[in-house]
Amino acid sequence: MERRDFLRKAGLAATGAVAAAAGLAGCGQEKKEEAKGPAVQPKKTYEWKMVTTWPPNLPVLQTGAERFAKRVGEVTDGQLKIEVFAGGELVPPLGVFDAVSEGTVECGSGASYYWAGKVPAAQWFAAVPFGLNAQGINAWFYSGGGLQLWEEVYAPFNVIPRPQGNTGVQMGGWFRKDMNTIDDFKGLKMRIPGLGGKVISKAGGTVVLLPGGEIFTSLERGVIDATEWVGPMHDLRMGFYKAAKNYYYPGWHEPGTCLEVMFNKKAYESLPLEFQHILDAVAAETNMWSLSEFEAGNGAALQTLISEHNVNLVRFPEPLLDELRKLAKETLEEEAEKDPMSRKVNEAFKKFKAQWGVWGSVADNAYYSVIADKYALKK
Repeated sequence: MERRDFLRKAGLAATGAVAAAAGLAGCGQEKKEEAKGPAVQPKKTYEWKMVTTWPPNLPVLQTGAERFAKRVGEVTDGQLKIEVFAGGELVPPLGVFDAVSEGTVECGSGASYYWAGKVPAAQWFAAVPFGLNAQGINAWFYSGGGLQLWEEVYAPFNVIPRPQGNTGVQMGGWFRKDMNTIDDFKGLKMRIPGLGGKVISKAGGTVVLLPGGEIFTSLERGVIDATEWVGPMHDLRMGFYKAAKNYYYPGWHEPGTCLEVMFNKKAYESLPLEFQHILDAVAAETNMWSLSEFEAGNGAALQTLISEHNVNLVRFPEPLLDELRKLAKETLEEEAEKDPMSRKVNEAFKKFKAQWGVWGSVADNAYYSVIADKYALKK
């Protein structure tokens, strides 16, 4: 009897369990049907335009802007699409800042010293002669308050800046004549932007500001006597060695040039917060990617310029660098006194450079001096 009772009770329990399961399934199905409700609305998409100062297809600079746009599209699953236009395709290369500020386009890519005529303090965020290298300027931006200061400088123009790349230490430039003393800059016509250009002016040179696409022809025809651009990887591609054989170093004027992406404030703040974070994160990713590209490519390109194109690689004489350093210090103080914001930025920059420089001399500088003799260019 006990066995029969047990089986009967077990059968009833099993039947109840099946019924309960069926009921739950039905309930779930019912809930599913209820939850269905009206059709799901498609996710909102945003279509932006980006203009740049760079020539079409220019590696790392223009392709970096395009990479940025592509990555934003990928990470937002196509909800934020950015169409990129090279310099001159939609607006003039040096008209990028105005286009973003006025809301003609939603974002732009360039280097902040190009806007010095409109925003004098912007120059400090691109490159400062004898200033911070790539590691130093990234440390200033991300951990030393530099980015917040940059945002403050651009705020009156309805523009939000972000670092989007770095060239590392640049080359000193291409010269059609030998540069032995500071007097050799007198009367020299040179394409050089930013604060470095102001130092050349102070040395007696004439500064000519040209977009990338116009430099080679101007150098070849003698419209300018010298030019700086970026470094071996880009200079080789631009063919400057065909117009000038003297390739000077180091790039005292641009020791770690920061490239920027800038957003129209209204367009940026109209995005969902997560998309704003994505733009910031992809800009930081592109910043690291571009510096890596330059560091990886410059060595091989320099070797090609020396061994295949017989470029005359020359170090600026130390006395000349000393003179340039003095002029740079004077120039920075003079430029800083022209408006309160430039003064504020200059003071912040000097303070950070002082603390960063101590560590750099103990760490990187000491290490480089140890390995310097281990490597040499081959003719």
